[in-house]
Amino acid sequence: MSDMTGAPLAPSKVPELREMSMGDIGQALGAGLRDYWRKPMMGLFFSHVYVVGGWLLYLMLFLWHMEWLAIPLTFGFPLLGPFLAVGLYEVSRRLEAGQTEWRRNDIFGVIWRQRLRQLPSMAWVIIVYFLFWSFFAHMLFALFLGPSALTNVTTSYAYLLQREGLSMLLVGTAFGAVFAFVLFCLTAVSLPLLLEKELDFVTAMLTSIAVVRKNPGVMLTWGFTIAALTFLGMLPGLLGLFVVLPVLGHATWHIYRRALQSVD
Repeated sequence: MSDMTGAPLAPSKVPELREMSMGDIGQALGAGLRDYWRKPMMGLFFSHVYVVGGWLLYLMLFLWHMEWLAIPLTFGFPLLGPFLAVGLYEVSRRLEAGQTEWRRNDIFGVIWRQRLRQLPSMAWVIIVYFLFWSFFAHMLFALFLGPSALTNVTTSYAYLLQREGLSMLLVGTAFGAVFAFVLFCLTAVSLPLLLEKELDFVTAMLTSIAVVRKNPGVMLTWGFTIAALTFLGMLPGLLGLFVVLPVLGHATWHIYRRALQSVD
């Protein structure tokens, strides 16, 4: 276990891969729900940042008359979720280690110290990926519907019901699924790995890809589970994310534990 005090850390060995089973998903979700139940205020704090951020984003689109961007951003905004869940990984790490008596500032202190490690580099990868997806979605919109639709769609969504609009939604969904899959492979276990171990972010991403390749059925099912639960959580005005995000964040830590065998 890496030292979380901020002292210089020796490089960690790359953990060995484990064989996973479908049962690991249910066990991880159950463990994530228990962690959320034990420390609900931490989960609510981190999820409210995400939910309020989503509300503000949609409000700005409305004020700027850019409501048409809500569709691609609705699919792209969850791409930022893995990085925002870092605090939840730390909570689960402590609970797993039997640490139950700590203050909220202790978690924030751990997050703050990550600025000197590799997590900021991973954060930039995720943010740039999100921005590229937003640009790509904008390009698809203009390609299928033409520049005039960018102004008219703010007053009428009939464009989306025409053949070109439906084609754009179909193609955009397909490309969005590819974007999401690639990012999932890069981040499936890399963020909790970087939190616990002293590795560079490239090694962490390659390890995450290796986990998906070794356990494709389990990890793809886990990815679909994340997507489905996140979608359901977003339906009632993002309110369901107050429960979904903390549980998934904690569960991701437990998936990481089941995917890799520590050698330190």
